[in-house]
Amino acid sequence: MSGILDDFKDAFSKRNNGLIQLIWLNVAVYVVMLLVLISLTIFFKKAELFDNALSYLSLTPSLGTFLYRPWTILTYSFFHSVNPIAHLLPNMLMLYWFGAIIQEFLGSRRLINLYILGAIFGGIFALLTFNFIPYYQTGINTTIIGASGSVMAIMFAAATLAPDYTFFLFLIGPVKIKYIAFFFFLISLAGAIGINAGGGIVHLGGALLGYLYVKQLQAGNDWGTPIDATVDFFKRIVNRTEKPKIKVAYRQKETSYNSSSVGVGVGYPDEDEVDAILDKISRSGYESLTKEEKQKLFKASQK
Repeated sequence: MSGILDDFKDAFSKRNNGLIQLIWLNVAVYVVMLLVLISLTIFFKKAELFDNALSYLSLTPSLGTFLYRPWTILTYSFFHSVNPIAHLLPNMLMLYWFGAIIQEFLGSRRLINLYILGAIFGGIFALLTFNFIPYYQTGINTTIIGASGSVMAIMFAAATLAPDYTFFLFLIGPVKIKYIAFFFFLISLAGAIGINAGGGIVHLGGALLGYLYVKQLQAGNDWGTPIDATVDFFKRIVNRTEKPKIKVAYRQKETSYNSSSVGVGVGYPDEDEVDAILDKISRSGYESLTKEEKQKLFKASQK
């Protein structure tokens, strides 16, 4: 058990590791949910308490309920049905396959932004659909959970960004991801009028977001900028008291290198420069770096 916890900590200690972090987070939430449900059922015979607690983290399209639980526009995307596990497994597999493409081409930070935006947009799409289309209003109090909206956003972003990227599917062979995305779009479209209409609608909203996100990115507009700004704001608050000490340490180290004549060209960067370069890789990928930034990153790796 300690080995699993160590792997979990290691995943969150690494930079540019958004894909594994998202998977670990979803799995960890599922395990906690399972343990809580089992404990309440076996030892207290109060399984209904689990459902009550989950309702405060699940998305309910009713505006009256949502206005009292606005956080559910995001939290629902990290929770899955405990029984069966089949709800979690397909989502994590698709997140791994398509998320790897996004992380490779756009960077870890944009992958996380896509996950968050897919959840929010999918949730908003469900709220609008259930409240303004008469057919759905009978199910306005349904509860929605699962990462499917976020996963669909990532899938369609990948298919929009690299439509001819090919997966080799078991018993089928090579298939371009644009056809895989289209197949899941049809499934979601059919599901939008089924028993799980809420899930199908969230899927469609996530798919639309993924497509628009990449198109806007190609036009020079990054819809994830507000998320980046929010994360950076809280990082600055957390690190404010530590940064002066770090800067002093790196200045001393830089002086010692300069005095020993490391050679001409790019000098050893301080931690702030390295952080800025790593953040740029996370947002835009390694190939977005300038020649000087690549040299600085190489110098930093030699320390």
